[in-house]
Amino acid sequence: MTVAAKIQAASFDTIATAAEAASAMNALFAEAIAAVRVRVLKDGKIDNGLLEAEQHATHGLAWLATYVEGIRQMADYASRLSAQGRYGETEDLLVRIGVGEYLAQVFGGLPMSQGEFVRLSDLGLDQATMLARHGGTLGAFQREGNTAANRARLVEIMRAHHGSTVGDCGLDETLEQIRAEMKKFSDAEVVPYAHEWHLKNDYIPLEIIDKLAELGVFGLTLPEEFGGMGLGKESMCVVSEELSRGYIGVGSLGTRSEIASELII
Repeated sequence: MTVAAKIQAASFDTIATAAEAASAMNALFAEAIAAVRVRVLKDGKIDNGLLEAEQHATHGLAWLATYVEGIRQMADYASRLSAQGRYGETEDLLVRIGVGEYLAQVFGGLPMSQGEFVRLSDLGLDQATMLARHGGTLGAFQREGNTAANRARLVEIMRAHHGSTVGDCGLDETLEQIRAEMKKFSDAEVVPYAHEWHLKNDYIPLEIIDKLAELGVFGLTLPEEFGGMGLGKESMCVVSEELSRGYIGVGSLGTRSEIASELII
């Protein structure tokens, strides 16, 4: 039996269950927005005094939004790759583990920092009610998703197949070409010198920055009318990933201009 056939024959349907989880999280998030809105509005408008008092709740709502979007994107990833015939064991494990962990944190507490967690009750939601209403897939992902056995299997695969990424990223040909180009640049221009830069606490040499500029790193998502490449956010992720494999100091450079440009626009 092929890997794909084994996945399809499994009692736990990852793709369908992930889609169900994404739908449930959308509904939970809508309730969270409504609950926080009540706490920060006065006469239909945001009250700065109330907002300051509820900073933890509003901060937590933003974190919940990222988790909900993460689950939604992983569910879409599974469905999309399956339709393209690109969904195998590694991809299935990534979705099982990823969605399972995110669900566990949504209902158990989101770690916003080493010392600050946000729980559903902090957003004005009743934990037990939310679990009963939206947590139907949590148990399934705990039993057959984010398990020690699945994590061990994923590590085994990672050890056996070294590479820039783990599993199929689901990216199009253009982004994969960008990844290859950035890896080539990083291997040639960054990796041989990164340790010395680190030991000396040096700035990234200007000639490296000039070469990155020539490659378009500082205008990836900037609209073409302003001299950019007009690509999506995925391009910035790909470029940052590959450059960071060479040296995190180089990998973070592109995101600085990205943030600044977005704010200016």
